[in-house]
Amino acid sequence: MRAPKNRRVFVVGYGMATPLGKTFEKTWKNAVQGKAGFRKVTRCEVKALSNVVGEIPDWEPESLDFVDKREAYNWNADFVILTMAVCKEALENSGLEINKETGPRTACLIGSALNGIDSFRIAMNNYINKGPFQVSPYLLPNLCANLPSGKAGMLLGFTGPIFSPQGACASGNHAIGIGSRMIRDGDCDFVLAGGVESCIVPEIVQGFSNMLATINITPKDRAFEDPGQASRPFSIDRRGMVLSEGGGVLVLAAEEMLKPLRLEPKAEVLGIGMTSDAYHFTKPNPEAIISAINQAIEDAELQAEDVQYVNAHGTSTKTGDLAEVECLKTVFGSRLEKIPVSSNKSQIGHTLGASAAIEASLSIEAMRNGLILPTINHIPDPKLNGIDVVPNETRKYNHEIFLSNAFGFGGTNCCIIFKGI
Repeated sequence: MRAPKNRRVFVVGYGMATPLGKTFEKTWKNAVQGKAGFRKVTRCEVKALSNVVGEIPDWEPESLDFVDKREAYNWNADFVILTMAVCKEALENSGLEINKETGPRTACLIGSALNGIDSFRIAMNNYINKGPFQVSPYLLPNLCANLPSGKAGMLLGFTGPIFSPQGACASGNHAIGIGSRMIRDGDCDFVLAGGVESCIVPEIVQGFSNMLATINITPKDRAFEDPGQASRPFSIDRRGMVLSEGGGVLVLAAEEMLKPLRLEPKAEVLGIGMTSDAYHFTKPNPEAIISAINQAIEDAELQAEDVQYVNAHGTSTKTGDLAEVECLKTVFGSRLEKIPVSSNKSQIGHTLGASAAIEASLSIEAMRNGLILPTINHIPDPKLNGIDVVPNETRKYNHEIFLSNAFGFGGTNCCIIFKGI
């Protein structure tokens, strides 16, 4: 095999759809204002007390200019069309034109935790109530993890490698990390990297509730009257994550492609760390998380003291948030008290495989604007004394290097260091 080219990799664009808005621009505007994107579930009927979720507002596939009624009917796994829409926005945001030169050199890596589970549910309903011949011939493609990237390629014209990094809730960071290394080594010049999730179906909502991962909202909970307060990472009364749908995609580019194509770099992907826990299917292994963070710092050729902000995984669970902070204390020591640590999941909830890509994009844009997005709904927890979680309001803060954490079920960890331009 040929030697790697050791090229630098830059983020040149992004697109997203989240509970705060169906585009990056709408999401960003509401995020800066400190809003939350939660409401009682409308996508389906659920009996669980975990009935507050994050839904993409005004998400109607048929309203998109590339989707007609037939297309929407056949591709009924929402993560397919959602990927197409978010990739399209990301390319437009980047200014990268896909043509006969750039198309073959553009890859697409879109991860997901649950893939087309919504399509499978429709097929099962048809099978049980209408008979076996009413199962869609599109069912199997709708379940394939690579299909969203493939359909995005059909829409947008790129023909580089496509596949789906399956890293549960760390999938988005895995896509960014693997895509960056593909560019670094010369396998491609551009990568659409990120994650998508269409998880608001009754069985998934109920399943998360039964495993006590999501917040059960009782009349005594402060989110009972105000669903926007349901997700509260690092808060003393955090009681579980809020399940959300969404998608996020970053456009990555090799350094030497920037000037010729007049692409504006927004940040550099500086370091990547990946580990697995070999411990428990949901409980974190601090040793492996610490290793992933240290690997990212070492890969970036930095020291821990160079990191100026941490975009936390911060899911709003009792044990998860505390474990992450303890790991950060081990890596950064007493200096952690001077490093802001905030969680976008306080506003967006947990979009599973999409979360890391969404959070990386928002943190890059905040860095470009001299800001840090907040951890809203925060009430201090004495166990986390001394940790600056950027409580409740967006903060002005000039910085150029941040760490973005992502951890997933099954014990998969991926941490990335980004540097501003």
